Amino acid sequence: MKLIIGNRSYSSWSLRGWLAARQSGLAFETQVIPLYRENWDAVKAGIPELAPSQGKVPVLWDGDGVVWDSLAILGYLSDKVGRDRYWPKADDARALARAMVAEMHSSFGALRSELPFNLRMEPVAKPLTDAVRADVERILTLWAQARARFGQGGPFLFGTFGAADIFFAPVVVRFRQYGVPVPGFAAAYMDAVWDHEWLETWRAAAAGESWSIPHFDAAAEV
Repeated sequence: MKLIIGNRSYSSWSLRGWLAARQSGLAFETQVIPLYRENWDAVKAGIPELAPSQGKVPVLWDGDGVVWDSLAILGYLSDKVGRDRYWPKADDARALARAMVAEMHSSFGALRSELPFNLRMEPVAKPLTDAVRADVERILTLWAQARARFGQGGPFLFGTFGAADIFFAPVVVRFRQYGVPVPGFAAAYMDAVWDHEWLETWRAAAAGESWSIPHFDAAAEV
């Protein structure tokens, strides 16, 4: 299998796709395509690996099969290796996990736009708008529900690392980079995700990339 991702420093969806691939336990190759270069529309049109997704990342190639969108990639891999690698076994826990992942996939537009994913920036406390505060409060409510009801088996949302943690990992990065204040239970959860060996590997690889996307960097400034 080959996973096509964008710049690790900026692409939150690539991080989700890559974590999903790691969680599968299957061997895969990673190909990084620097995003938003000069004449990007023409550049991406000339990259055959991105043609099925119309230039968006991540894209997973499995032989001649191809799947794009991080949630679809996770679902495809879950079909290959079994859902228990990603989802809680109990029906009530799995129901909440699936709902949380779906909400993360489709919601929180203010958080995404006003606190852009950026591992190149120095952490800084950024004033939050009312819209972002509402997103943060909703996320913390979801985290609290998962941890209180199903988190007894470990430090992650449903105890062990799984799909919900994969989808909220970029939120952990955003909260840390922008100094979003969180209660103690959330800080402990964020530390567990931040210190996870796969996120450490991703951050180290991001630090080794030389590509900068100036308009993303400017958006991250206070």
